[in-house]
Amino acid sequence: MHYRSSKKYQFDKKGNLPVDAVGLYVVEINRTMIETTQYRTPGQLIQALLDARGWTQRVLAVVLKADETGINKIIAGKRPLDAEMALALSGIFGVPAETFLELQKQYELAQARYLSVNDPGMATRAQLFGSLPVSEMIKRGWLEADDIRDFHKVEVAIAKFFGVSSVDEIEIFPHAAKKTNVFGEATPTQLAWLYRVKEIASEMLVARYSPNAVRNAVPKLKELLCSAEAARKVPRILAECGIRYVIVESLPSAGIDGVCFWINDTSPVIAMSLRFDRIDNFWFVLRHELEHVIQLHGRNAMMLDVELEGERAGIGANIVEEERVANRAAAEFCVPQKSLESFIARKAPYFYDQDVVGFARTLQVHPGLVAGQLRNKLELWKRFHNHLVKIRSTVARGGATVDGWGDVVPVG
Repeated sequence: MHYRSSKKYQFDKKGNLPVDAVGLYVVEINRTMIETTQYRTPGQLIQALLDARGWTQRVLAVVLKADETGINKIIAGKRPLDAEMALALSGIFGVPAETFLELQKQYELAQARYLSVNDPGMATRAQLFGSLPVSEMIKRGWLEADDIRDFHKVEVAIAKFFGVSSVDEIEIFPHAAKKTNVFGEATPTQLAWLYRVKEIASEMLVARYSPNAVRNAVPKLKELLCSAEAARKVPRILAECGIRYVIVESLPSAGIDGVCFWINDTSPVIAMSLRFDRIDNFWFVLRHELEHVIQLHGRNAMMLDVELEGERAGIGANIVEEERVANRAAAEFCVPQKSLESFIARKAPYFYDQDVVGFARTLQVHPGLVAGQLRNKLELWKRFHNHLVKIRSTVARGGATVDGWGDVVPVG
């Protein structure tokens, strides 16, 4: 009994060995020549070796002092062959243990490849769970599903959330995005936030939209800048002029500050994330979105505002003219820019708290608005924190529709 080994082989581009690389050995048993490459499983090779000797599987079990049932399962491909068994078989038949193990590995890989090809839902799961924050959406009550592992139920819930009959139609899929492009170049996470806003806003009841009422609302809102508590009146003022105002907690990594869009081209929606719970951010983002409404922006595609302020404001994208217009209006609303430039010229580089407070009192605005404008204009991100009071709870007390932070707006 003897064997001869094969030449060395290289893996192909797909990471597989060529067919004839799997244990190319010629074994002579009782004058019977057995070329091991013709077999695709270790069980097939073992059976050929047994047949060449005229042995039964029971004889092999006796020789190995092994359980006959276990031998039967290995030969039938129902139990994997391990290293210990490979060494034992090598000692009996003279076939290197590596040959049996390589056949086992190739067999398992072929099985896995077959199962992968026959699971068309794998690509869909990868797209959905790899792109959308599904766990967070379930946690917040956005999806009618309890367990992320119940994929069928989760898939149905996601399709319902996005208002489509099949997940293949959701805009996170490239071919679907080309169909509508309603949301521009939003990321999947941002899309999820936007759809939640749309879902909530669609069921809100407000007065009929009036362009004149919106313009008249600006001076009314301006009068509220003097104190943080006055912000509770914002929801009512916006509702009275026909604007659907929603606050939805941001999703991780979304970076959204706000959005403006229209329902049926007649009813404007302003949504904010308040990811920065500060008085300066609140008023800047609100006035920014309000300018979009005044200018009738967002009718063809949502005006999604990301990174409006802070160290990353404007990074990575050319600011379109609509955004420049809204930014100028928001900055001027919070603090008249000529007055701010004059204040900076007089006080730079030292800005004491009493100066900030005194300047704010002159303008009849909260010191936090002055602090916010100074931080952004001069990039003084570590200054004036004591003036940047929280405001979300105040706005919520005024009747704002708030989704997040433990609260879920009932829809449907």
